[in-house]
Amino acid sequence: MTRKTVNDFHPEVLGLFDQFVHGDITRRDFLNRAGKFAVAGVSASALLQSLSPSFAEAKQINEDDVRIQAKYVEYPSPNGNGKLRGYLVSPAKATGKLPTVLVVHENRGLNPHIEDIARRLAVDGFIAFAPDALFTLGGYPGDEDKARELFQKLDQTKTREDFVAAAGVLKNLPEGNGKVGVVGFCYGGGIANFLATRLPDLAAAVPFYGGQPTEEEAAKIKAPLLIQYAGKDERINAGWPKYEAALKAAKVNYQTFIYPEVQHGFNNDTTPRYDAAAAKLAWERTVAFFRQHLA
Repeated sequence: MTRKTVNDFHPEVLGLFDQFVHGDITRRDFLNRAGKFAVAGVSASALLQSLSPSFAEAKQINEDDVRIQAKYVEYPSPNGNGKLRGYLVSPAKATGKLPTVLVVHENRGLNPHIEDIARRLAVDGFIAFAPDALFTLGGYPGDEDKARELFQKLDQTKTREDFVAAAGVLKNLPEGNGKVGVVGFCYGGGIANFLATRLPDLAAAVPFYGGQPTEEEAAKIKAPLLIQYAGKDERINAGWPKYEAALKAAKVNYQTFIYPEVQHGFNNDTTPRYDAAAAKLAWERTVAFFRQHLA
């Protein structure tokens, strides 16, 4: 069966799906409001299913790929708040110490797509570490809807400190070169922006369509930024003008790319919002940026 693309959906359906994904409306709200766009033989439930991730079809690097070594590792949460877990992936054959990249997931925890992103980075020569913010609640549950529900139960103040701790794990990794970059998507893009405000020694940050920090916090950024936005993402893009003004005022080294005519989540190749051309270009820029600043 041919995978659907973003052009197969009415723009209002895509907007409703974005609201559902980010917890602004319930599943029932989506189904009720999307129902008017259903056609013969295609229910609102089928529309939702078509927009939901298909991990197996999109996987690029297998878990047992000979080019990588992958394992799950646990590390302590700050202030005695239990243990955390993440997916650590390294190139199988490497000489010398390697650059490191923290991979921050969307608002569903460490799902198969984000693990695949970590493996892609390892194939490109980086040590990648993808923590699971949901580990304190039992970990990614294997179901996207359940994961979103769990995510709303997180203490975000604690979760942000957990990601700070994860960056410390990479910085102190014996096989790493001590330089840490971060890439994040959606919620993770917001965390990438946050870590840039919080960690003065962060070597590079690449937020994909992430929420922006306040102007006061943005003034603290020392790391170079590669900021990636979707052209059709009014919700996130509304915060960009103030963020850009703050970055300019603080003389932050930043680059911004807004990919026209693509949706929020365009880099995620498990859903119809994926745009192959924009994702390819954005990822090439990401890898080149990390090689420049983490080597």
